[in-house]
Amino acid sequence: MCRYYVKLTYMCTSEKNRAQNCLTVCNFKLDDVFSDVFGKSASRIIEQLLQQSNPDFDVAPFIDSCCKATVENVRAALDGELTSTQAEKLKLIRRHMENLSDLKDALETHILSLALKYQPQIDLLLTVPGISDPLTAIRILAEVGADMSVFETSKQLCSWAGLSPQNNESAGKKKTTRIGRAGTYLKPLLVQCTLAVTKSDKHPELKNKYQALKKRRGGKKAVIAIARKLLTAIWHILSKNEPYNAALYQKAGRPPTNRELTPAQAFDLLRRRGYIIRGEDLISPA
Repeated sequence: MCRYYVKLTYMCTSEKNRAQNCLTVCNFKLDDVFSDVFGKSASRIIEQLLQQSNPDFDVAPFIDSCCKATVENVRAALDGELTSTQAEKLKLIRRHMENLSDLKDALETHILSLALKYQPQIDLLLTVPGISDPLTAIRILAEVGADMSVFETSKQLCSWAGLSPQNNESAGKKKTTRIGRAGTYLKPLLVQCTLAVTKSDKHPELKNKYQALKKRRGGKKAVIAIARKLLTAIWHILSKNEPYNAALYQKAGRPPTNRELTPAQAFDLLRRRGYIIRGEDLISPA
């Protein structure tokens, strides 16, 4: 469900790009005067433009009082011609966008109803920096799960999510430090959360760490490093059922020093690593 919601979001973005292309082809530069071409004021102007098929109308009644754009600037941005082909294309695009928006709303309602049984875990994830929307917490929970026992350490979770550098080393030289390709849905989401954190002063421990890494390693590697710290904190939060605190992201999660396995578990581990066990029936269980 969550991945389907992401696909619908991508489709909405594609349709917005197509609509923007229609306006650009007709020499309408609404993106120069409006921060959001699909906001209230811009949408009203586009609707009126489609009804009249020409920009010769008074735009003042369609501009919201909170809008910073002036009437003169909007008039100058409408210095173009809407062809019949582009008008029909823009109508179809807007209709498709409305359908996608309705579908997303219905799907979001269904997702929230399915996630009610995980409300305690969702409330804990909402304490993580950058996660302010319940749907974001649900998407993370849908990818990693609520049971962290499947990941022995936080490092294993970060590696599974594709946030750990590759271990490609030969003769003492590291050939690459690129991250893996795993985490197709989880990794972009954590990157979005990271970008929100680095622009806010609510969590200086993460923002300062990002600024320091950015100076030494560059912006992209710094974002991935902070995303890895957030995922480390998420592992501790779900493992211990405690809210976020600034010390959680610093705990890397080391493997336990004393590992105990039953004979059955040991045999299963060896089989998964490709070993053939002989005389297993002669070994008495512990």
